[in-house]
Amino acid sequence: MTTLQRYLVRQLAASTAAAVVVLLLVGLGGVFADLVSEIARGRVPAPLLFSQLGLRIVGYLPLVLPLGLFIGLLMGLSRLYRDSEMAVLAALGVGPRQLLAPLLSVALPVVALVGACSLWLAPLAERTAREAVDEANRSFLVAGLDAGRFVELPGGRGVVFVGELSPDGRRFSRLFVQMQRGERVDVVTAVEGELFLDAGGRFLRLHDGFRAEGQPGQRDFRLQRFELNELRLPDPESSNRNPLAGRPTPELLSATATPRARAEFHYRLGVPLFTLALVLLALPLSRSPPRQSRHGRMIVAVLAYAFGTNLLLLGKAWLGSGQVPLAAGLWWLHLPLFLLAAWLLWREGRPARRRAGEAVA
Repeated sequence: MTTLQRYLVRQLAASTAAAVVVLLLVGLGGVFADLVSEIARGRVPAPLLFSQLGLRIVGYLPLVLPLGLFIGLLMGLSRLYRDSEMAVLAALGVGPRQLLAPLLSVALPVVALVGACSLWLAPLAERTAREAVDEANRSFLVAGLDAGRFVELPGGRGVVFVGELSPDGRRFSRLFVQMQRGERVDVVTAVEGELFLDAGGRFLRLHDGFRAEGQPGQRDFRLQRFELNELRLPDPESSNRNPLAGRPTPELLSATATPRARAEFHYRLGVPLFTLALVLLALPLSRSPPRQSRHGRMIVAVLAYAFGTNLLLLGKAWLGSGQVPLAAGLWWLHLPLFLLAAWLLWREGRPARRRAGEAVA
């Protein structure tokens, strides 16, 4: 690699890294706000805040890396035009096509990372996050229940108090539970018990206790004493996240895969291809007169990314619903982008036409 190519690689890598870091910080705030909202609704136990945040950031990378790479490359290349460095390079015989090698040296590792995240790391992180939440729902300790303290049930639907907890958080003693069921209140006490899962629900198996049920202000309360009783805890609110997001990529291509599963595979494969198309478009789109502001280019980049991403999501929905044949995949989006990029790159390398009446040297 020549000295000029190393210089260009450093410039492009620095601008790309800066753009990715800024976008990650902005996206981190949005992911954190969504996670806190799910914790408040009882979908995610509070002690899993930071682990869930890290796992969700991995799933967020296939969205933020393409935009950060596209903006970073545009910023680095447009700076060369703005500072008249491209004019100097052109005088040395280095045209836009010669910038393709340094550009790909920076972009291809990021494209490979996007592909790894989209096809492997993001589904793995999604599965790990869901398994952690499911495991937390089986233990009072992980769900945030401390011995000797009143704790609110998910969604504010009741209060639980236990005097002692076993090391695994599944057995307890001296239990008090108050739950709201519409306008009626259900209060249960027990000497000891345990937490178990059955048919997808969470139950308490209680020994030697009392149960009072009724409506406050009325005289229809019922009091029962029991030696053994099973009490169902309120289920956490269901998440509205994509159920296929955690499926391993090979399973999406199995013989029993549904059209929605195959559409999810095309979407995962389409993300790195879309990123590569943006990389090839960055070189011709960065061309601008010297001393021109770069903000207009950034707006075009964001709009192009948003338009392409929305088409990817719409294409996945159309494939899953059968509106587009599965054999077509998302190539109807990628092929025009690659053809457009190839045409623009070809135009960049053509010699400028001499104007009519211009003197011949």
